[in-house]
Order: sequence, then structure tokens, then C-alpha cells
Amino acid sequence: MTTAIFKYIDTSALAKDEKPWVKVDADVASFKLAEHKRSVRDLRGRETEFTTDNSGFAVYTEPTRETTFRDDAAIRSAYYQEIKDLLKKRIPGIKKVHIFDHTIRRRDPEAARTPIQQVHVDQTPGAAEARVRRHLPADEAEELLQGRFQIINVWRPIENPASDFPLAVIDWRTTKPDDFVPVNLLYPKREGADNDDRGKEVRPDESKLYSTEGYEVKGGTMSVAPSEAHKFYYQKDMTPDEVILLKCYDSWGEGQPNGKKGIAVRTPHTAFIDPQTPEGAPGRQSIEVRCLVFYE
Repeated sequence: MTTAIFKYIDTSALAKDEKPWVKVDADVASFKLAEHKRSVRDLRGRETEFTTDNSGFAVYTEPTRETTFRDDAAIRSAYYQEIKDLLKKRIPGIKKVHIFDHTIRRRDPEAARTPIQQVHVDQTPGAAEARVRRHLPADEAEELLQGRFQIINVWRPIENPASDFPLAVIDWRTTKPDDFVPVNLLYPKREGADNDDRGKEVRPDESKLYSTEGYEVKGGTMSVAPSEAHKFYYQKDMTPDEVILLKCYDSWGEGQPNGKKGIAVRTPHTAFIDPQTPEGAPGRQSIEVRCLVFYE
């Protein structure tokens, strides 16, 4: 176990009826963060206790043929197929996986994307449903939305263990609905075909970081309000041979229109500074692949 500082949205600083926003191409938001000290438990040796159904996350040993993750074409072909096979292997009942996005983060000042140190969830329920309609043919999407669907983020360290700036998750069972604060997701306006590059691999204009000019709302995420009840976990020194599945949304999650009691809806997560990280540990590098998952 370790103790660390976690950054939550500061709801006390939000104006009444204000809808906060965050940009996809820069770690910039319209709201402030508040720091809270929390204990973080190590998952090692306890991995089988946690599943995407009961806690919202799961850790598996699943080596990959990819090594550097610097060839985008290889990621979108071979690695995407590995992820589809992994999900079908580890979670019973999956009939279809559609990957719509991936992000590579490197703790390097020159990197386009760096680890995010804020407790959050990648999608709101509305944004999850919109994703299905956005990425699949209309008739197929409407049919699939009648059954169980999820968004699962498959997260893996790259090249070296994630001892530096590791990923922490909150057990969904220790959250309550009021903990989650919807946030507008701002995309750069771009001409041409719809795609999910989202400007993430292009550094934004530093002089206009807090301006919304040239941006549009195309989705939503959830920030998380602080709670003493939240239980944090991490896979200490997580290696590139390991993955963690983070549930972003589940239409069968408790409290949803088609929800089932005891089924996790989502997984709050964040990067954090572990005071136990050895001096000189290489900077964290990671890839996260977001998947639409449908069931029989």
C-alpha cells in the first residue's frame, strides 16, 4: 500500500448551472482541481478478486507482439486485432468489438499527450450511445443498442514498467451516482472526413490554450467529486506484458435504464505520483485503446 495525492474536480468552484469543459488535444479544462490525500492498495496477488462486472476493472497478463508502438499503421492493424481477441478471450459472451480510438501517452515534455493527473471517466452515458451511432451503420447501431453494450478502455504500459506516474483506479462499488460530474468534450473543428485523430498527436497553439475558439462540443466525459469512501487500487510496477481493462460505460450497469443490480457502470481512474517510485525510474509510457463491446 502507498499514500498519494489525488486531484479531483473542485465542485465548490463551479458556478451554478455551469457546464464544465475539457479539450481533447490538450490537458486543459475550464475548472479547477482540488488535492486530496488517499491510500492506494496494490492489486498484485489479488487480481482475481476484481472484474469488469463487480468493480469496473480487471488486470490480466497478456503479452503483445508490439514493442515500441511508434508505427501507427501497425497499431491500427495487428495491435487492434490483438485487443479484439483479448477481450473475447477474457470476457464471456462478447459477439462484436469495434475499436474507435487509441491514445499514446509519454511522460516527456515534447510528447503530444502526457499522463492525466485527474480522477475522471472517459465517457458519459449519452456520449457512449452516441459513439455507437457514430461508428456503426445506422441499422446495425439501432439493433445493437437494444442489447448490452459497453465501452472498455484497454490500458498497457509501453517499453518499460509503469513505476513512474502509475495508473490508479477506484472500485466502482465505493462510488455513488452523485460523485460523477458531466463535462463537455471539446474537439478542434476540422474539415474533411470524420476521424478520431482528435488532434491528439498535434501540439495545440500554446497562446490559445484556454480559448474555445475553433472548438466544438462532440461528446462528454465525467469528472469525479471527492469522497472519503473511494477505494483506490493500482498494479504496482505494471509491465508491458500486463493490461488493465477500464470500463467507461455499461448499459447493464446498475442504475441505467436496462441496468442489473451489482453490475458496475464505470471506472474512475487517474495517473498519480507514487512516493515509492524508485529514483531514476524511466518515464511512464502507455497506450489506451477504446472499444465498443457488444454481447450475444
